[in-house]
Amino acid sequence: MTQDIVILAAGKGSRMKSTFSKVLHKIGGTAMVRRVLATASSLSNAQLHLVVGHQGEQVEQACQDFSANIVWQNNPQGTGDALRRAASSLSDQGSTLTLYGDVPLIQDVTLERMLSLSNDNTLVLLTIKLDNPTGYGRIVRNEQGAVTAIVEQKDANPEQLLINEVNTGILLAPNAKLKGWLDALTNDNAQQEYYLTDIIAMAAEQGVEIVTVHPDHEWEVTGVNDRVQLAALERVWQHQQAEALMRNGATLMDPNRIDVRGELITGQDCIIDVNCVFEGQVTLGANVEIGPNCVLKNCSVADNTVIKANTMIEDSQVGESCDLGPFARLRPGTVLANKAKIGNFVETKKALIGEGSKVNHLSYVGDTQMGAGVNVGAGTITCNYDGVNKFQTIIGDGVFVGSNSALVAPVEIQSGATIAAGSTITKTVAENQLAFGRAKQINKDGWARPTKKEK
Repeated sequence: MTQDIVILAAGKGSRMKSTFSKVLHKIGGTAMVRRVLATASSLSNAQLHLVVGHQGEQVEQACQDFSANIVWQNNPQGTGDALRRAASSLSDQGSTLTLYGDVPLIQDVTLERMLSLSNDNTLVLLTIKLDNPTGYGRIVRNEQGAVTAIVEQKDANPEQLLINEVNTGILLAPNAKLKGWLDALTNDNAQQEYYLTDIIAMAAEQGVEIVTVHPDHEWEVTGVNDRVQLAALERVWQHQQAEALMRNGATLMDPNRIDVRGELITGQDCIIDVNCVFEGQVTLGANVEIGPNCVLKNCSVADNTVIKANTMIEDSQVGESCDLGPFARLRPGTVLANKAKIGNFVETKKALIGEGSKVNHLSYVGDTQMGAGVNVGAGTITCNYDGVNKFQTIIGDGVFVGSNSALVAPVEIQSGATIAAGSTITKTVAENQLAFGRAKQINKDGWARPTKKEK
Protein backbone atom coordinates (compact mmCIF):
# COMPACT_ATOMS: atom_id res chain seq x y z
CA MET A 1 0.00 0.00 0.00
CA THR A 2 1.22 3.50 -0.84
CA GLN A 3 2.54 5.50 2.11
CA ASP A 4 1.69 9.19 1.76
CA ILE A 5 4.37 11.50 3.14
CA VAL A 6 3.74 15.25 3.22
CA ILE A 7 6.70 17.59 3.73
CA LEU A 8 5.71 21.10 4.77
CA ALA A 9 8.05 23.67 3.22
CA ALA A 10 5.94 26.76 2.59
CA GLY A 11 7.07 29.02 5.42
CA LYS A 12 8.66 32.39 4.76
CA GLY A 13 11.48 31.94 7.27
CA SER A 14 11.89 35.68 7.77
CA ARG A 15 14.27 35.19 10.70
CA MET A 16 16.84 33.73 8.30
CA LYS A 17 17.08 37.18 6.70
CA SER A 18 17.81 35.59 3.36
CA THR A 19 16.98 36.16 -0.29
CA PHE A 20 16.14 32.49 -0.78
CA SER A 21 13.88 29.99 0.91
CA LYS A 22 14.75 28.88 4.43
CA VAL A 23 14.46 25.19 3.57
CA LEU A 24 17.13 25.57 0.87
CA HIS A 25 19.77 26.55 3.40
CA LYS A 26 22.22 23.70 3.78
CA ILE A 27 23.29 21.25 6.44
CA GLY A 28 26.40 19.29 5.52
CA GLY A 29 26.33 20.72 2.00
CA THR A 30 22.74 19.58 1.29
CA ALA A 31 19.60 21.72 1.40
CA MET A 32 17.53 20.94 4.48
CA VAL A 33 14.42 20.07 2.49
CA ARG A 34 16.43 17.69 0.30
CA ARG A 35 17.64 15.88 3.41
CA VAL A 36 14.04 15.39 4.52
CA LEU A 37 12.98 14.23 1.06
CA ALA A 38 15.87 11.77 0.89
CA THR A 39 14.95 10.27 4.27
CA ALA A 40 11.27 10.09 3.32
CA SER A 41 11.96 8.47 -0.04
CA SER A 42 13.97 5.71 1.67
CA LEU A 43 10.76 4.46 3.34
CA SER A 44 8.78 1.67 1.70
CA ASN A 45 6.18 2.62 -0.95
CA ALA A 46 6.62 6.33 -0.27
CA GLN A 47 4.44 8.79 -2.19
CA LEU A 48 5.96 12.22 -1.61
CA HIS A 49 3.97 15.46 -1.42
CA LEU A 50 5.87 18.74 -1.04
CA VAL A 51 3.91 21.76 0.18
CA VAL A 52 5.51 25.00 -1.03
CA GLY A 53 4.59 28.65 -0.78
CA HIS A 54 7.08 31.47 -0.24
CA GLN A 55 9.67 31.26 -3.04
CA GLY A 56 8.08 27.96 -3.95
CA GLU A 57 9.50 28.00 -7.47
CA GLN A 58 13.01 27.86 -5.99
CA VAL A 59 12.09 24.95 -3.76
CA GLU A 60 10.33 23.05 -6.55
CA GLN A 61 13.31 23.52 -8.88
CA ALA A 62 15.80 22.38 -6.24
CA CYS A 63 13.80 19.22 -5.49
CA GLN A 64 12.52 18.20 -8.92
CA ASP A 65 14.59 14.99 -9.05
CA PHE A 66 12.52 13.55 -6.18
CA SER A 67 9.37 13.55 -8.36
CA ALA A 68 7.27 14.77 -5.44
CA ASN A 69 3.72 15.98 -5.93
CA ILE A 70 3.94 19.77 -5.53
CA VAL A 71 1.17 21.40 -3.49
CA TRP A 72 0.95 25.18 -3.26
CA GLN A 73 0.07 26.98 -0.05
CA ASN A 74 -0.22 30.66 -0.90
CA ASN A 75 -1.29 32.92 1.98
CA PRO A 76 -0.41 30.22 4.56
CA GLN A 77 -2.57 29.96 7.65
CA GLY A 78 -0.80 27.33 9.72
CA THR A 79 0.18 23.69 9.58
CA GLY A 80 -3.39 22.48 9.45
CA ASP A 81 -4.05 24.68 6.46
CA ALA A 82 -0.90 23.31 4.78
CA LEU A 83 -1.91 19.69 5.16
CA ARG A 84 -5.48 20.50 4.14
CA ARG A 85 -4.15 21.83 0.82
CA ALA A 86 -2.62 18.39 0.19
CA ALA A 87 -5.70 16.39 1.30
CA SER A 88 -7.13 15.89 -2.18
CA SER A 89 -3.88 14.23 -3.29
CA LEU A 90 -3.82 11.69 -0.45
CA SER A 91 -4.91 8.10 -0.87
CA ASP A 92 -8.32 7.12 0.49
CA GLN A 93 -6.74 4.29 2.45
CA GLY A 94 -3.45 3.96 4.30
CA SER A 95 -1.91 6.78 6.32
CA THR A 96 -0.13 10.10 5.98
CA LEU A 97 3.17 10.95 7.62
CA THR A 98 3.73 14.68 8.11
CA LEU A 99 7.32 15.99 8.07
CA TYR A 100 8.91 19.44 7.93
CA GLY A 101 11.40 20.88 5.48
CA ASP A 102 13.21 22.77 8.23
CA VAL A 103 13.67 19.72 10.50
CA PRO A 104 16.47 18.16 8.45
CA LEU A 105 18.02 15.48 10.66
CA ILE A 106 15.05 13.22 11.33
CA GLN A 107 16.23 9.61 11.05
CA ASP A 108 14.60 6.86 9.00
CA VAL A 109 14.73 4.41 11.93
CA THR A 110 12.56 6.76 13.96
CA LEU A 111 10.02 7.09 11.17
CA GLU A 112 10.00 3.33 10.64
CA ARG A 113 9.11 2.88 14.32
CA MET A 114 6.15 5.18 13.78
CA LEU A 115 5.05 3.35 10.64
CA SER A 116 5.20 0.00 12.42
CA LEU A 117 2.37 1.19 14.71
CA SER A 118 0.11 2.44 11.93
CA ASN A 119 -3.44 1.16 11.43
CA ASP A 120 -6.87 2.55 10.53
CA ASN A 121 -7.72 3.42 14.15
CA THR A 122 -4.37 4.69 15.42
CA LEU A 123 -2.77 8.11 15.34
CA VAL A 124 0.99 8.10 16.02
CA LEU A 125 2.72 11.14 17.50
CA LEU A 126 6.45 11.77 17.71
CA THR A 127 7.02 13.49 21.06
CA ILE A 128 10.03 14.33 23.20
CA LYS A 129 10.66 15.46 26.76
CA LEU A 130 12.68 18.67 27.10
CA ASP A 131 14.28 20.36 30.10
CA ASN A 132 13.07 23.65 28.65
CA PRO A 133 9.83 23.15 26.69
CA THR A 134 9.25 26.87 26.07
CA GLY A 135 7.77 27.52 22.66
CA TYR A 136 6.53 23.99 22.03
CA GLY A 137 3.03 22.57 22.07
CA ARG A 138 2.45 20.50 25.23
CA ILE A 139 1.24 16.90 25.21
CA VAL A 140 -1.81 16.69 27.47
CA ARG A 141 -2.61 13.28 28.94
CA ASN A 142 -5.47 12.04 31.11
CA GLU A 143 -5.15 10.21 34.43
CA GLN A 144 -4.63 6.93 32.59
CA GLY A 145 -1.73 8.44 30.64
CA ALA A 146 -3.56 8.53 27.32
CA VAL A 147 -2.98 11.53 25.06
CA THR A 148 -6.04 13.73 24.87
CA ALA A 149 -4.80 16.94 23.22
CA ILE A 150 -1.87 19.13 22.21
CA VAL A 151 -1.96 22.68 23.53
CA GLU A 152 0.17 25.34 21.88
CA GLN A 153 2.37 27.58 24.04
CA LYS A 154 0.25 30.70 23.53
CA ASP A 155 -2.96 28.88 24.34
CA ALA A 156 -1.70 26.91 27.36
CA ASN A 157 -2.80 27.61 30.95
CA PRO A 158 -0.22 27.80 33.79
CA GLU A 159 -0.65 24.12 34.68
CA GLN A 160 -0.17 23.02 31.07
CA LEU A 161 2.95 25.17 30.72
CA LEU A 162 4.62 22.94 33.34
CA ILE A 163 4.35 19.89 31.05
CA ASN A 164 7.76 18.98 29.60
CA GLU A 165 6.59 16.44 27.01
CA VAL A 166 6.20 18.35 23.78
CA ASN A 167 4.98 17.90 20.26
CA THR A 168 7.60 17.65 17.53
CA GLY A 169 5.00 18.27 14.82
CA ILE A 170 5.71 14.94 13.18
CA LEU A 171 2.68 12.68 13.14
CA LEU A 172 1.16 9.71 11.33
CA ALA A 173 -2.60 9.67 10.81
CA PRO A 174 -5.00 7.26 9.05
CA ASN A 175 -6.20 8.85 5.82
CA ALA A 176 -9.82 7.69 6.18
CA LYS A 177 -10.19 9.81 9.30
CA LEU A 178 -7.58 12.49 8.59
CA LYS A 179 -9.49 14.14 5.79
CA GLY A 180 -12.54 14.64 7.99
CA TRP A 181 -10.45 16.04 10.81
CA LEU A 182 -8.82 18.52 8.43
CA ASP A 183 -12.24 19.69 7.19
CA ALA A 184 -13.31 20.30 10.80
CA LEU A 185 -10.35 22.51 11.74
CA THR A 186 -11.03 26.10 12.84
CA ASN A 187 -8.74 29.05 13.50
CA ASP A 188 -10.25 29.98 16.88
CA ASN A 189 -6.94 30.47 18.71
CA ALA A 190 -4.39 33.14 19.66
CA GLN A 191 -2.62 32.92 16.29
CA GLN A 192 -5.83 32.70 14.24
CA GLU A 193 -4.28 29.80 12.37
CA TYR A 194 -5.43 26.28 11.54
CA TYR A 195 -3.41 24.09 13.88
CA LEU A 196 -2.72 20.57 12.70
CA THR A 197 -2.38 19.66 16.38
CA ASP A 198 -6.12 20.23 16.89
CA ILE A 199 -6.81 16.90 15.21
CA ILE A 200 -5.44 15.17 18.32
CA ALA A 201 -8.44 16.20 20.41
CA MET A 202 -10.77 15.16 17.58
CA ALA A 203 -9.13 11.74 17.44
CA ALA A 204 -9.41 11.32 21.21
CA GLU A 205 -13.12 12.22 21.14
CA GLN A 206 -13.73 9.61 18.43
CA GLY A 207 -11.98 6.89 20.42
CA VAL A 208 -9.01 6.65 18.08
CA GLU A 209 -5.96 5.23 19.81
CA ILE A 210 -3.22 7.83 20.16
CA VAL A 211 0.26 6.40 20.67
CA THR A 212 3.58 8.17 21.03
CA VAL A 213 7.07 7.41 19.76
CA HIS A 214 10.23 9.13 20.97
CA PRO A 215 13.33 9.82 18.86
CA ASP A 216 16.71 8.53 20.01
CA HIS A 217 18.21 12.02 19.84
CA GLU A 218 16.84 15.50 20.43
CA TRP A 219 18.62 16.81 17.35
CA GLU A 220 16.44 14.62 15.13
CA VAL A 221 13.47 16.88 15.82
CA THR A 222 15.26 20.20 16.14
CA GLY A 223 13.97 22.77 13.65
CA VAL A 224 15.78 25.71 12.09
CA ASN A 225 14.35 29.21 12.29
CA ASP A 226 17.49 31.34 12.07
CA ARG A 227 21.17 31.09 11.19
CA VAL A 228 22.20 30.46 14.80
CA GLN A 229 20.08 27.31 14.88
CA LEU A 230 21.34 26.38 11.43
CA ALA A 231 24.94 26.59 12.65
CA ALA A 232 24.13 24.53 15.73
CA LEU A 233 22.63 21.73 13.64
CA GLU A 234 25.58 21.91 11.25
CA ARG A 235 27.88 21.12 14.18
CA VAL A 236 25.64 18.22 15.20
CA TRP A 237 25.80 16.83 11.68
CA GLN A 238 29.57 17.24 11.48
CA HIS A 239 30.02 15.55 14.85
CA GLN A 240 28.04 12.56 13.56
CA GLN A 241 30.23 12.36 10.44
CA ALA A 242 33.45 12.66 12.43
CA GLU A 243 32.40 9.92 14.82
CA ALA A 244 31.48 7.60 11.95
CA LEU A 245 34.83 8.22 10.23
CA MET A 246 36.79 7.45 13.37
CA ARG A 247 34.80 4.28 14.03
CA ASN A 248 35.64 3.25 10.47
CA GLY A 249 39.37 3.47 11.13
CA ALA A 250 40.30 7.06 10.26
CA THR A 251 42.34 9.27 12.57
CA LEU A 252 41.07 12.86 12.87
CA MET A 253 43.61 15.15 14.51
CA ASP A 254 40.70 17.22 15.84
CA PRO A 255 37.17 15.84 15.30
CA ASN A 256 35.77 19.32 15.91
CA ARG A 257 37.64 20.74 12.92
CA ILE A 258 36.47 18.77 9.92
CA ASP A 259 33.65 19.56 7.50
CA VAL A 260 32.00 16.87 5.39
CA ARG A 261 29.65 18.48 2.89
CA GLY A 262 28.62 15.37 1.04
CA GLU A 263 29.87 11.79 1.46
CA LEU A 264 33.39 10.89 2.55
CA ILE A 265 34.52 7.25 2.39
CA THR A 266 37.85 6.39 4.00
CA GLY A 267 40.06 3.32 3.99
CA GLN A 268 41.84 2.09 7.08
CA ASP A 269 44.47 4.20 8.82
CA CYS A 270 43.77 7.46 7.01
CA ILE A 271 45.02 10.52 8.86
CA ILE A 272 43.18 13.81 8.40
CA ASP A 273 44.60 16.97 9.94
CA VAL A 274 42.61 20.01 11.03
CA ASN A 275 40.35 22.30 9.00
CA CYS A 276 39.91 19.99 6.01
CA VAL A 277 36.74 20.29 3.92
CA PHE A 278 35.26 17.44 1.87
CA GLU A 279 32.56 18.26 -0.67
CA GLY A 280 30.45 16.00 -2.88
CA GLN A 281 31.64 12.41 -3.25
CA VAL A 282 35.16 11.85 -1.92
CA THR A 283 36.87 8.47 -1.54
CA LEU A 284 40.18 7.96 0.25
CA GLY A 285 42.13 4.71 0.12
CA ALA A 286 44.07 3.15 2.97
CA ASN A 287 46.95 5.00 4.65
CA VAL A 288 46.16 8.32 2.98
CA GLU A 289 47.53 11.32 4.86
CA ILE A 290 45.95 14.74 4.47
CA GLY A 291 47.58 17.83 5.93
CA PRO A 292 45.77 20.82 7.39
CA ASN A 293 43.51 23.22 5.48
CA CYS A 294 42.93 21.02 2.42
CA VAL A 295 39.78 21.05 0.29
CA LEU A 296 38.75 17.90 -1.61
CA LYS A 297 35.68 17.86 -3.87
CA ASN A 298 34.32 14.98 -5.95
CA CYS A 299 37.58 13.09 -6.13
CA SER A 300 39.24 9.78 -5.37
CA VAL A 301 42.63 9.30 -3.73
CA ALA A 302 44.25 5.87 -3.78
CA ASP A 303 46.29 4.11 -1.07
CA ASN A 304 49.39 5.57 0.56
CA THR A 305 49.13 9.02 -0.99
CA VAL A 306 50.27 12.06 0.98
CA ILE A 307 48.47 15.38 0.52
CA LYS A 308 50.28 18.25 2.19
CA ALA A 309 48.80 21.41 3.67
CA ASN A 310 46.56 23.84 1.78
CA THR A 311 46.04 21.63 -1.26
CA MET A 312 42.84 21.74 -3.32
CA ILE A 313 41.58 18.80 -5.39
CA GLU A 314 38.40 18.94 -7.48
CA ASP A 315 36.88 16.39 -9.87
CA SER A 316 40.16 14.52 -10.11
CA GLN A 317 41.63 11.04 -9.64
CA VAL A 318 44.82 10.51 -7.66
CA GLY A 319 46.70 7.21 -7.85
CA GLU A 320 48.63 5.28 -5.24
CA SER A 321 51.67 6.66 -3.38
CA CYS A 322 51.40 10.12 -4.89
CA ASP A 323 52.84 13.21 -3.23
CA LEU A 324 50.86 16.47 -3.47
CA GLY A 325 51.46 19.96 -2.17
CA PRO A 326 51.76 21.98 -0.13
CA PHE A 327 49.64 24.62 -1.87
CA ALA A 328 48.90 22.47 -4.91
CA ARG A 329 45.71 22.75 -6.93
CA LEU A 330 44.26 19.93 -9.00
CA ARG A 331 41.43 21.24 -11.13
CA PRO A 332 38.75 19.14 -12.86
CA GLY A 333 39.94 16.43 -15.22
CA THR A 334 43.28 15.80 -13.54
CA VAL A 335 44.37 12.16 -13.34
CA LEU A 336 47.57 11.22 -11.52
CA ALA A 337 49.11 7.79 -12.05
CA ASN A 338 50.86 6.02 -9.21
CA LYS A 339 53.85 7.75 -7.57
CA ALA A 340 53.26 11.04 -9.37
CA LYS A 341 54.29 14.22 -7.59
CA ILE A 342 52.62 17.62 -7.75
CA GLY A 343 54.57 20.14 -5.69
CA ASN A 344 54.02 23.52 -4.12
CA PHE A 345 52.16 26.17 -6.10
CA VAL A 346 51.50 23.82 -9.03
CA GLU A 347 48.15 23.92 -10.83
CA THR A 348 46.84 21.19 -13.13
CA LYS A 349 43.69 21.01 -15.27
CA LYS A 350 42.59 18.21 -17.63
CA ALA A 351 46.03 16.73 -17.19
CA LEU A 352 47.02 13.07 -17.26
CA ILE A 353 50.26 12.78 -15.30
CA GLY A 354 52.11 9.49 -15.83
CA GLU A 355 53.58 7.14 -13.26
CA GLY A 356 56.44 8.63 -11.29
CA SER A 357 56.29 11.96 -13.12
CA LYS A 358 57.08 15.12 -11.17
CA VAL A 359 55.85 18.68 -11.45
CA ASN A 360 57.58 20.07 -8.41
CA HIS A 361 57.30 23.85 -8.26
CA LEU A 362 55.42 26.89 -9.49
CA SER A 363 54.04 25.41 -12.71
CA TYR A 364 50.80 25.19 -14.68
CA VAL A 365 49.98 22.02 -16.61
CA GLY A 366 46.68 22.07 -18.48
CA ASP A 367 45.15 20.03 -21.33
CA THR A 368 48.14 17.74 -21.20
CA GLN A 369 48.95 14.06 -21.63
CA MET A 370 52.19 13.31 -19.81
CA GLY A 371 53.99 9.97 -19.85
CA ALA A 372 55.91 8.20 -17.08
CA GLY A 373 59.10 9.42 -15.45
CA VAL A 374 58.80 13.02 -16.66
CA ASN A 375 60.48 15.85 -14.75
CA VAL A 376 58.98 19.30 -15.17
CA GLY A 377 61.15 22.15 -13.89
CA ALA A 378 60.00 25.12 -11.85
CA GLY A 379 58.01 27.83 -13.59
CA THR A 380 57.02 25.70 -16.60
CA ILE A 381 53.71 26.49 -18.30
CA THR A 382 51.72 24.64 -20.93
CA CYS A 383 50.25 27.47 -23.00
CA ASN A 384 46.96 25.77 -23.83
CA TYR A 385 44.71 28.74 -24.63
CA ASP A 386 44.93 31.18 -27.51
CA GLY A 387 42.17 33.40 -26.21
CA VAL A 388 39.44 31.46 -28.03
CA ASN A 389 40.29 27.74 -28.17
CA LYS A 390 42.09 25.19 -26.00
CA PHE A 391 44.87 22.97 -27.36
CA GLN A 392 46.67 19.90 -26.06
CA THR A 393 50.28 19.28 -25.11
CA ILE A 394 51.65 15.72 -25.36
CA ILE A 395 54.75 14.80 -23.37
CA GLY A 396 56.31 11.36 -23.78
CA ASP A 397 58.02 9.13 -21.23
CA GLY A 398 61.23 10.28 -19.60
CA VAL A 399 61.10 13.87 -20.85
CA PHE A 400 63.07 16.50 -18.93
CA VAL A 401 61.64 20.02 -19.11
CA GLY A 402 63.99 22.73 -17.85
CA SER A 403 62.84 25.50 -15.56
CA ASN A 404 60.89 28.50 -16.82
CA SER A 405 59.88 26.86 -20.09
CA ALA A 406 56.73 27.60 -22.09
CA LEU A 407 55.23 24.76 -24.14
CA VAL A 408 52.91 26.38 -26.66
CA ALA A 409 50.11 23.99 -27.60
CA PRO A 410 49.37 22.19 -29.78
CA VAL A 411 52.80 20.66 -29.37
CA GLU A 412 54.41 17.26 -28.78
CA ILE A 413 57.54 16.48 -26.81
CA GLN A 414 58.48 12.92 -27.63
CA SER A 415 60.00 10.37 -25.24
CA GLY A 416 63.46 11.01 -23.86
CA ALA A 417 63.63 14.60 -25.13
CA THR A 418 65.19 17.45 -23.11
CA ILE A 419 63.96 21.03 -23.08
CA ALA A 420 66.59 23.56 -22.10
CA ALA A 421 65.71 25.95 -19.30
CA GLY A 422 64.02 29.18 -20.37
CA SER A 423 62.83 27.79 -23.71
CA THR A 424 59.66 28.59 -25.61
CA ILE A 425 58.70 25.46 -27.55
CA THR A 426 56.28 25.75 -30.47
CA LYS A 427 57.22 22.75 -32.63
CA THR A 428 57.51 19.00 -32.14
CA VAL A 429 60.63 17.81 -30.32
CA ALA A 430 61.61 14.31 -31.48
CA GLU A 431 62.76 11.45 -29.29
CA ASN A 432 65.99 12.10 -27.37
CA GLN A 433 66.47 15.54 -28.92
CA LEU A 434 67.67 18.58 -26.98
CA ALA A 435 65.55 21.61 -27.76
CA PHE A 436 66.54 25.26 -27.21
CA GLY A 437 63.97 27.96 -27.72
CA ARG A 438 65.68 31.07 -26.37
CA ALA A 439 66.35 34.52 -27.78
CA LYS A 440 70.05 35.23 -28.38
CA GLN A 441 71.79 36.57 -25.28
CA ILE A 442 73.60 39.88 -25.67
CA ASN A 443 76.15 41.14 -23.12
CA LYS A 444 77.16 44.83 -23.05
CA ASP A 445 80.31 46.13 -21.41
CA GLY A 446 80.31 49.33 -19.37
CA TRP A 447 76.61 49.26 -18.68
CA ALA A 448 75.59 52.06 -16.34
CA ARG A 449 72.82 51.17 -13.94
CA PRO A 450 69.97 53.61 -13.47
CA THR A 451 70.26 55.90 -10.47
CA LYS A 452 67.65 57.68 -8.42
CA LYS A 453 66.92 61.22 -9.49
CA GLU A 454 67.03 63.76 -6.73
CA LYS A 455 63.75 65.56 -6.08
